[in-house]
Amino acid sequence: MRNLYSTRQAAAKMGVSFRTLNRWLADGKIKPSTAIEMTVGGRTLWLWTKADIAKGRKVKAALKPGPKPKAGRR
Repeated sequence: MRNLYSTRQAAAKMGVSFRTLNRWLADGKIKPSTAIEMTVGGRTLWLWTKADIAKGRKVKAALKPGPKPKAGRR
């Protein structure tokens, strides 16, 4: 299990916050390919590989930085 990382560790390696990576998971923008999932105390703990982290960096590069427009406003 040396090459597996927690969500917090993976976020740091991707260069995003833990909260951002959790939001990407909830939005379906990214998901660990290994599908290693452990439910502990009603919470899901994801384990990330180096390949998953590389995918996360690509997701980050594709996103435009800055505040997003609020729904209903133009």
